[in-house]
Amino acid sequence: MTQPTGCTPCCHAHDAYCDRCDLLVGLPGLHVIGVERDPGGLQITVESAPTVMGCPSCGVVAGSHGRRTVRLVDTPCFGAPTVVWWRKRTWECVEPSCPVGVFTEQDDHVAKPRAMLTTRACRWAVDQLRREHASIAGLARQLATTWRTLWRSVGPILQAAADDESRFAGVTTLGVDEHLWHHVDTRKRGPKELTGMVDLTRDKDGRVHARLLDLVPGRSGTVYKTWLDQRGKAFKAHVEVATLDPFRGYKNAIDDKLADATAVLDAFHVVALAGHAVDEVRRRVQQETLGHRGRSGDPLYGIRNVLRCAAERLTDKQQARLDAAIAADERHDAVHIAWQCAQRVRAAYAHPDPAAGRQLAEQVVDGFPSCPIPEIARLGRTLRQWKDAFLAYFDTDRASNGGTEAINGLIELHRRIARGFRNRENYRLRMLLVGGGLTLDPPQV
Repeated sequence: MTQPTGCTPCCHAHDAYCDRCDLLVGLPGLHVIGVERDPGGLQITVESAPTVMGCPSCGVVAGSHGRRTVRLVDTPCFGAPTVVWWRKRTWECVEPSCPVGVFTEQDDHVAKPRAMLTTRACRWAVDQLRREHASIAGLARQLATTWRTLWRSVGPILQAAADDESRFAGVTTLGVDEHLWHHVDTRKRGPKELTGMVDLTRDKDGRVHARLLDLVPGRSGTVYKTWLDQRGKAFKAHVEVATLDPFRGYKNAIDDKLADATAVLDAFHVVALAGHAVDEVRRRVQQETLGHRGRSGDPLYGIRNVLRCAAERLTDKQQARLDAAIAADERHDAVHIAWQCAQRVRAAYAHPDPAAGRQLAEQVVDGFPSCPIPEIARLGRTLRQWKDAFLAYFDTDRASNGGTEAINGLIELHRRIARGFRNRENYRLRMLLVGGGLTLDPPQV
């Protein structure tokens, strides 16, 4: 393993190193003294050149104490897993009164003390997790190491970044939503739901680059309040807009802890509520006219997907199917009216002029509660209860929870890639990494 490769004449010299080998391996300050390739991959032996070293405690020139070899997993090279054998120099302090005895050379650019992976292998693994949607198990196979070894090297890096409170600075728009992180017994893994906080602050060009800030167990206003309190007064005072879905617990938390922020009801959820109301009307009328649930061949059942479309996107064929189904029975008019009401909600959000869109939204809030169709009246009462948050969409440059939903989609993707998680903290760190919530300075990685 420590035999020279013989690639150049200088490789055979006992007092010189091969610059070409050193350049190829790319470990600053270390020189290649041997390379082997076996069925397990590449085995590279390196060492530093002899130098004078002072004691880190007293500064007295220390005497050489030989070398000790450590094994480090490195990034794959030439299509093969790579192991670096680092022959570390050791010294002994000759000062009798110095508490330091024997000490070993250290270089954080190569590897941290007592590390099992090189620094660049850790950096490579983190980049693969973040940008290439890799799994820990897959990266461990590429490195020819174990899942536990890799995570013990990468996990502390992510944890240190997660503990850095500076990553919460500059948040002016805050989104909140929940998702399920497991589907097993809560007695084994705790609450199934995690509440996610997302930074939806716009950049100088007005674009939102959603960034996951945190994941906390549970779904309630108390959970949200506790997290906001942990961030401190400066963070809460800086938040100007808070987006949310129609969940009263989140709204109460915003009113209590973010008194100066404007709460905005997410447009997607409002449109979804309107679409759900149309579905309820269709199912009710189906029962009243035919006495059974929708079946193939039933007029209303046949247009269930058409009713979910925006009016301006209907094709001629879809419009003809809609007209025919409504004309099949005069009692179907209620379905058509409900669909038109849902289109008014869509039109308010889609209007290019926010002021005009707000006027349409106000008409919805004022008119829907008195609608003779009970499902639409119930929708109107809901929007009236959320009136301020509903109309705030048009006063906040169309702030929405869309970025939060995008982060949830990214989380679901990586949960599937990992085939699920058993440890909530590992799950949190992994999602903070892929969700952009961790700032990793390359030298620290």
